[in-house]
Amino acid sequence: MQKTTILAIDQGTTSSRAILFSASGDILAVRQKELELFYPHNGWVEQDPVNIWNDTLWACRAVMEDSPDAAANIAAIGITNQRETTIVWDRKTGEPVYRAIVWQDRRTADLCQKLKKAGHEDAVRSKTGLLLDPYFSGTKLAWILDNVPGVRKRADAGDLAFGTVDCYLLWKLTGGRVHATDATNAARTMLYNIVTQEWDDDLLRLLNIPRGLLPDVRDNVADFGATDPALLGRSFTIGGMAGDQQAAVVGQACFHDGMVKSTYGTGCFALMNIGGTFRESKNRLLTTPAYRLNGDITYAIEGSIFVSGAAVQWLRDGLGLFRQASESEGLATSVADTNGVYLVPAFTGMGAPYWDADARGLLCGITRDVTAAHITRAALEAQAYQTRDLIGAMEADTGKKIDIIRADGGLVANKFVCQFLADILNCPVDIPRVAETTALGAAYLAGLQAGVYNGLDDITNAWHAVRHYAPSMDVDTRDDLYAGWRKAVERTLL
Repeated sequence: MQKTTILAIDQGTTSSRAILFSASGDILAVRQKELELFYPHNGWVEQDPVNIWNDTLWACRAVMEDSPDAAANIAAIGITNQRETTIVWDRKTGEPVYRAIVWQDRRTADLCQKLKKAGHEDAVRSKTGLLLDPYFSGTKLAWILDNVPGVRKRADAGDLAFGTVDCYLLWKLTGGRVHATDATNAARTMLYNIVTQEWDDDLLRLLNIPRGLLPDVRDNVADFGATDPALLGRSFTIGGMAGDQQAAVVGQACFHDGMVKSTYGTGCFALMNIGGTFRESKNRLLTTPAYRLNGDITYAIEGSIFVSGAAVQWLRDGLGLFRQASESEGLATSVADTNGVYLVPAFTGMGAPYWDADARGLLCGITRDVTAAHITRAALEAQAYQTRDLIGAMEADTGKKIDIIRADGGLVANKFVCQFLADILNCPVDIPRVAETTALGAAYLAGLQAGVYNGLDDITNAWHAVRHYAPSMDVDTRDDLYAGWRKAVERTLL
């Protein structure tokens, strides 16, 4: 009898989750554990890889214990992950040589600036679709090799392995038997040529990276090996892997040229499907694989915002404006507007389309009568303004007017954010029936490998909107609000 349940591992920036999905995409059970982040210096962001692994294993075991019948019916496991976060570990012991350097980390800004001044950015962009920015894994890996005592010597000797979080989890789940990643995660290292679909020798030389550190690169739907039976009670096939934003493209069924999804998690990431032909962005967006199936790649243009939901966390934990993130909606709607306040949440630099690693957050327009409600509303409104920056660049790149945006992530539970997004973009916004589209995308990929689904049409037919937001703001108000945002950004970039 065909097994139909899928276990999705969703290892994110702030938590590690395991979700059991039915074949129809319904969530059967979920377990989650928050993940600690470390900030040893200004602009540095780190995690403990051992905690990432232990929390992930705990979540998988817990969700299976919660739903033993569903667990007995697992057809495959899918993995999705925070992208660009960089881990190096010992091939024999599995011990990390340093903490995981998180995608938000900006410690390699000077190196990136040096490479830009030396004229390397055009070559990097033509091969990888990326810009020279500390966001990506390559310079983080170079930093570990050059700054952790003894690591380069061990790497040259072939004793170490590098990977993004998906790769590290796969290695651990398979008992160290499989060192592999998928095309979407490889593409975010700044070492992988997304045109030729191979690790690029010129890029490896540029950053002095030994090839022997690197994992095998596979399709998003592939046989990634089987779990060690001692970990989860029996062995399971790992059949799908993708970086979190590409997994959301699959979960949102954005399979046709021009379709857009925007995910509001720790950061905000909007991707537009542009089909099977690589083309560079002319507006400082990224070109990246959306997915690779049967060796055929589909590309996307991506806009990356580093701080989205993290701004709400800062209001809660840093400023103490409320106790629960869900309270932000009521606080924001308790006032008619922001009273002229803008928050540019450049806490770890600014991403697309500005790409300023040195920028820092700015709260401006404060007067004596500004309250916590105004500041909270400004933080929520910032998500729409940041998205408009991205969508404007996408439309300029492609010459296409975006018809609708499929939005997901934790922040879309906030109805004020969704409506304001539709208003500022002057574009309808759809929220899917299953909000956990990142994990769902990983489940779909694993289900394709396991034969639970016959093809992408099955995924398309399963997608349904649960809420629809139509723009209702008049053009003058929209333009005035956005003009204020642009002025605030100009101040941030000074």
